[in-house]
Amino acid sequence: MISIPLGRRRPRTLALELVESLGGRIRDGRLQAGDRLPTESAIMAEFMVSRTVVREALSKLQAAGLVETRHGIGTFVLGIGSAPGFTISPEQFGTLRDVIAVLELRIGVETEAAALAAQRRTEGNLQALRRALDAVAASLEAGRDAVDADFQFHLEVARSTQNPHFEDLMSTLGSMIIPRSRLESASSPSAEGQQYLRRVNAEHESIFDAIASQDPDAARAAMRTHLANSRERRRRAQTEVN
Repeated sequence: MISIPLGRRRPRTLALELVESLGGRIRDGRLQAGDRLPTESAIMAEFMVSRTVVREALSKLQAAGLVETRHGIGTFVLGIGSAPGFTISPEQFGTLRDVIAVLELRIGVETEAAALAAQRRTEGNLQALRRALDAVAASLEAGRDAVDADFQFHLEVARSTQNPHFEDLMSTLGSMIIPRSRLESASSPSAEGQQYLRRVNAEHESIFDAIASQDPDAARAAMRTHLANSRERRRRAQTEVN
């Protein structure tokens, strides 16, 4: 059994190590086409990582065309040489221009996801959204960033659409779509960074309130405002660099 102790490594690094370990099992034949992967809980226990890490690793394996997730059944090995699906590689997040481009994609997708979530969300969805927001708030109070909890909130919005394609797309992209996870230190944000993150969380709360109130127009507007604000902050940074 190969284990990956958590230590001080970032979840994104852990996810890449998990991808390498599971991908190695597929490449050397220990996991063959048609095999079902262990459950998320089993992978968490074996590799000693969080559910967020497992989900990001599985999404990367899916993007690489090595596995596919069948909702309600499990994740199955496709084998070597399967055609990869849509993905954005880590290298495509390397500059401010790249991050802005991804934010433009997210504005197109997530504004409509928020509207659908407002129409279709369940009480279970609301509870999951609330847990993600509480995790963000707890991280801020402790003086830490909250990249994983931030991504989890956006993933839960996608799930609340009851349309698996939204969730699949968000899962494939993973937490790297949160801009500060690529271009800023996420371990100890500055005082200015903490103030910005509090504004971000207030925007999250507005999205949540609209979804909870089942107001699709308000949810769409709140998500667009949230992502557009993030895009404009990056545009200003790009102007300062140039």
